[in-house]
Amino acid sequence: MKLSHLRQITTYLQKFHKITAIYRVDDNLIKVVFDKDDTIYFDMRKGISKILKTQKEITRTKIYNAPFDVMLSKRFNRSNIEEITLVNDDKLLRITTSITSAYKKITTHLQFEFTAKHTNVIILDTDEIVLEALRHVDLFSSFREVKVGHPLKPLPKPDFVPKEYPIEDIETFLYNEYEKEHTAKLAQLKKQKITFLGKKLTKLEKAFTKLENEKDLFEQAKNFEHLGNLILTNLHTIKPYTQKLELVDYDGKTLHVKLEKLFAQPKDIAQYFFTKAKKAKQRAKNLHIEKDSLQSKITYIQNFIEAIKNAQSIAKITMLFPKQQKTKQKKHDDSIETFFIEGYKVSLGKNEKGNITLLQNAKAKDIWLHLKDRPSCHVIISTDKQKVPQNVLYEAAKLCVEFTTPIKDRYLVDYTQRREVKIQEGANVLYYKYNTIEVDTRK
Repeated sequence: MKLSHLRQITTYLQKFHKITAIYRVDDNLIKVVFDKDDTIYFDMRKGISKILKTQKEITRTKIYNAPFDVMLSKRFNRSNIEEITLVNDDKLLRITTSITSAYKKITTHLQFEFTAKHTNVIILDTDEIVLEALRHVDLFSSFREVKVGHPLKPLPKPDFVPKEYPIEDIETFLYNEYEKEHTAKLAQLKKQKITFLGKKLTKLEKAFTKLENEKDLFEQAKNFEHLGNLILTNLHTIKPYTQKLELVDYDGKTLHVKLEKLFAQPKDIAQYFFTKAKKAKQRAKNLHIEKDSLQSKITYIQNFIEAIKNAQSIAKITMLFPKQQKTKQKKHDDSIETFFIEGYKVSLGKNEKGNITLLQNAKAKDIWLHLKDRPSCHVIISTDKQKVPQNVLYEAAKLCVEFTTPIKDRYLVDYTQRREVKIQEGANVLYYKYNTIEVDTRK
């Protein structure tokens, strides 16, 4: 961020009197609600830090509870702003706030440092002692240590006169910064994720096209069984360890059969073909199961790709691709997908097996969601007996729609507690007490 821009934004921020709420919505993105409802985002990624504003709600994919986040909430939520300045007229934006308790007034500095690779957010007391920081820095990494309980060294004052870049309208500038940054990153992220899923889809489609034909398998089984019976009829003519068979068929024609391996007993050759016939029949009977499984996986990936194409925020894509946690728990069920919306675990059935598993494993007070009056995937929000916020319910309902159909339209999604859902057969259910959310994917 240019120093000239930061100076002008600092002057703009000086009109605010309170910090109503402050928290991280992403690893390096901090949301600050000034006064009643004026929201500004501080993107503190190294080297590309910016201050942004948007009318779109950026949904946090998880609740951050690191010591930094606890201190951020404790010292700055519902705090009064005393001063907003640039330290040493450098790229160090300092917001000084106070909270008055029953016993005393607590003053704290919140310092946003837009200093290229050393970008940081540091919480300081009035004696310049570090209380917490987004990034802790030791003396091996920088001359300026950022360590809890230690004083923060000042940065030397810039020894050059920066060029001025006047901003005509600060709010328009902040909105444009968000759109410019968001549009470019969203397009790149979409391309990356669609390419990743496209490879999976190609692999599944190839496997589907390579599936054997049911009619052909039954024909193979018939031929193998016929050969087995024919060998039993001609046992007296077959020698041990032979590689080629010459058999007289029931119609008098001579058949030549080349064996894949050698057999000590001629009767074992017959058994070999009977076993092949049995396996071919079994494959033919179970072919529809494999076909349905592959088709459901293909449909799921197709809907997943469509959901990414329609995503309007980076946060949505981040939610669709949660970080994998290393655990020693039971083996992952491939028929269920798990997402996290503002810390709430949301599970989605990718096929009938997944839907059944979700219904069987959900707790009584978990929230169940399903498209109204039509087949759809089942969605479960794990609640831990907590009340689920409306925006979490809406996002879960949207997932239910997106992973059921790619067609953009207006949909109704029913939701209720799992204990109100009665399983009838397979994933078919009955439910009575419920509420309904409208999801319009045309918007």
